[in-house]
Formats: sequence, C-alpha cells, structure tokens
Amino acid sequence: MPETQRPTGARRGASVLVTGAAGNLGRAVVDRLRARGARVRRLVHRRTPGLPHDVESVVGDLTEPAVFRAALRDIDAVLLLWPLLDSAPAHPVVAELVAAAPRVVYVSSTAMDDGAARQSDPIVQVHADMEGLLRDAGLRPVVLRSDTLASNVRGWAAQLRVGDVIAGVHTARTAVVDERDVADAAAAVLLAPHHAQRVSAPYLLTGPEVLGRADQVARLGDALGRRLSFTALPAGPARSRMLADGRPERLVEALIAASARRPESKRVTDHVERLTGRPARTFARWAIDHAGEFS
Repeated sequence: MPETQRPTGARRGASVLVTGAAGNLGRAVVDRLRARGARVRRLVHRRTPGLPHDVESVVGDLTEPAVFRAALRDIDAVLLLWPLLDSAPAHPVVAELVAAAPRVVYVSSTAMDDGAARQSDPIVQVHADMEGLLRDAGLRPVVLRSDTLASNVRGWAAQLRVGDVIAGVHTARTAVVDERDVADAAAAVLLAPHHAQRVSAPYLLTGPEVLGRADQVARLGDALGRRLSFTALPAGPARSRMLADGRPERLVEALIAASARRPESKRVTDHVERLTGRPARTFARWAIDHAGEFS
C-alpha cells in the first residue's frame, strides 16, 4: 500500500508535461492542472484546434528522442501515458527522462499481478514492462494503477444511435473508475510537494463498485431513460466488429486476449479518496453526467 496519504500544499506554478494529452484521460488531466495554476505543456501526435491559449503544445512522436527532449525542457513533472503495446520503443524515452530528471507519474493498470512471471494479456504486460523500465532506470516513478475507465463506454455511442442493444466482447467484472477521478488523482500527485512523494507501492485507483458490461449498459440506460441490453459476442464476430470500427489490428487482438484471459477483480480501494479528499464517483454518476453524448 502507498505510504503517503492525500498530498497537501500543491505547488502553484509548477511546470507539467502531459503525454497522450489528446485522449480522454490526458485532456482531463490538462484541465485540472490548469485550474490549479500549473504551467502545462502537452505532447500530442498531431495538432488539434481549440487548444486553450495558456497550454503549450509540442507536436510529434513521443518515441522520437529529439521531440521528447524538447517537450521536457524546463519541466518539473511528467505524466506518462504510454500509447503502444510494445515497451521496446520506450528505452530512448526513459533515457531522456533520466537526463532531464523530472518527477515521473506513470498511469498503469490494476490488472497487474506482481507475483506473475507474465501478465494475463498484452495490455497488462506492456504496463508491467514499462513499470520495470522506469524503476530499473532509477526514476522512482509514482505509479497510478487505474481500473477500467468509465470513458471506454463512449465506444458504444454508434450502436446506441441505431438501437437499444450493445454487442461487444465480454470483459471480466471490475471496479470501473471515472476518468475524472483518475485525472484528479494524477493532478494531485503531479503538483504535490516533493516531500510528499515517498511512495513505496502503486496507488490502485478504482470505482466504488464492481461492474460487468451488462451492469454498465443497464446504468447507462437508466441515465438515458431507455431499456438497454448487452450481448456478448464470440471472439470472431467481436474481432470483425472492432476491425470494422477502424481499430488497429494489433489492439483488437490485445482486446480479444484480455477478454479471454483477464480475470475478474473484486478489488475496491479508497486510493482515489486518499489522493483527492473525496470518494470515487459511481458509474451511474458518470452515465448521468455524460448522457448527452449518447443521444
């Protein structure tokens, strides 16, 4: 268990680099850092419109040393969201982090089994490999292991526009966590005073209840005022649907593997509350707050 409780005395004016800042979680972290007075720089693969004037962008590939080196200039802390299913390209990234010596906060997965020689599926395995690379380099990262993000259900929006049945790959039940809670926790750690960072184990960020896909669909239906249902697809049809939706083949195969091999988790923690000072939100709350996205 992490040794520290809620970080206090957040440093206003700290400079923070957010990788993966165009994604659901990255955008939420940027918003929270700005609200707390941090100087934010984001690293994005391509330029996007509508960026707030007080957020600097570095456009390019995280795995290109020159790009990452430029992004790290005069940075106090880095939120590292690793976007690949392979840790090999991370070696130059880690080398740049060692040279720049910022505080490193890495977002990983609660599905990690620290006692296993190999993890359940490629998605969890790459997180295990990344955690090992960062530790072995002497960076002493603060690791935030996140459970399944509630925002993943945005992938159902297209199906909901044409019907009341969600069909998809089966996933094991877990304590689904609101990405806003993960973002709040990440911002708290990124801006905490250095003396508050004596962390010997990862934080495990979960929601307050264990849910399966059918549970999430039902709660989303309640928020929308619709009677929705979930149908689990066999691997073949699930693969075809995800490929037709435009997902990369390697990611599809990793998701199929996760569906087949990742075990159910009944773990519910208070680590969101430790870091943010308030309990984790329910999935039902997420569904109500985002109902407009599905109409």
